[in-house]
Amino acid sequence: MRIVICTDTYPPEINGVATSTLYMKRAFEAHGHEVLVITTNPFTNKITYEKDIVRIPGLVMKKMFNYRFTWFYHSKVTKYVKKFKPDVIHVQSDLGVGFYGRIISYLLHVPAVYTYHTQYEDYTYYFSDMFKGHFDRIAKNAIRWFVGFIADMADEFITPSKKIKNYLRQIGIESYINIVPTGIDFTRFLPESQDSDALKKKKEELGIDENTITLLCLGRVDKAKSVDVVIDYYYSFRKKHKNLKMKLLIVGDGPHKDELEATSIKYGLKDEILFLGKVMNDEVGFYYNLADIYVSASTSETQGLTYLEAMAAKRILLVRYDDNLYDLIDSGRSGYFFNSEEDFIRKLETIIDMDEISKDKMKELAFKKLDEYSIETFYERIKKVYERAIKKNW
Repeated sequence: MRIVICTDTYPPEINGVATSTLYMKRAFEAHGHEVLVITTNPFTNKITYEKDIVRIPGLVMKKMFNYRFTWFYHSKVTKYVKKFKPDVIHVQSDLGVGFYGRIISYLLHVPAVYTYHTQYEDYTYYFSDMFKGHFDRIAKNAIRWFVGFIADMADEFITPSKKIKNYLRQIGIESYINIVPTGIDFTRFLPESQDSDALKKKKEELGIDENTITLLCLGRVDKAKSVDVVIDYYYSFRKKHKNLKMKLLIVGDGPHKDELEATSIKYGLKDEILFLGKVMNDEVGFYYNLADIYVSASTSETQGLTYLEAMAAKRILLVRYDDNLYDLIDSGRSGYFFNSEEDFIRKLETIIDMDEISKDKMKELAFKKLDEYSIETFYERIKKVYERAIKKNW
């Protein structure tokens, strides 16, 4: 099978869509399929052609977490795609390169599969900020119309979780929806896969010793990810527990990083809340293993790949409850949910007071859950969707 994947984001960028696309490409190639990725170009303002990646330059939208916007059609790239002779086109994003994928699907009479990755209503505050608080309701209605429009353009429609399927039904999407969670390569995150000497050196550099309780928050640093909530709740915990030796590592970059760094200074925690910035995709597993506890307050995840990665790294999870996590985490057994500041403090106290045997049991229960999210399972599910899309066009 020859597959073209169209996505606005791809490694070295680090986010859920980029990671999902990378895993998909590797999985299909491992089974003997040919995969061509069409994506944006963060390196140069020219179209570049690698062996199996075409990169298209675009305009960087700094106020929209550096989203790179490309034009909808590229005749030079289309010639390359025609030469590739795809059997199916998988659209992983909605504007720019994603819309280009829909166009070439139509022009080449090739079936299109679309994955809805981003719940855009969680990001309408960007437009509200730009227009000083106005038009939020208009933006939400426009997004709902647009989602319906692009859903109708695909032969097969995928969402990564039941939460997003339910949302799509609520806004009137009637297309058949396949639920296909992204699989992950667990081996990249396992403690035994890391360079122990490098970990030791990095911990020394960050001031982490065997008595330091270390929390990690990893991902894009913006309002939708609620990193500010993690910092506020952590500050409240530290006011109550001043004698503990602790660190909170914030790994990632985004439009609110400077603002949150200022907050940590205001709280007197500049040397304790460490903003480590953006890291390379292949280094992410290393950073999970610097910490004891993975924390997140985000409720905007369509699946939550970072939770799976943290579980693979055998970290204990302390995350704000969200519907897409119901089947993933058994609170109190394989991790903990929190619903408020008081709940966060109480659950963090519980984790810190746990003995090592109880912690190891919790980590192992979480790790066993990952069988459902293996790369092989992901491959088989996507393959069936592709086959259905192709049959519709016979």
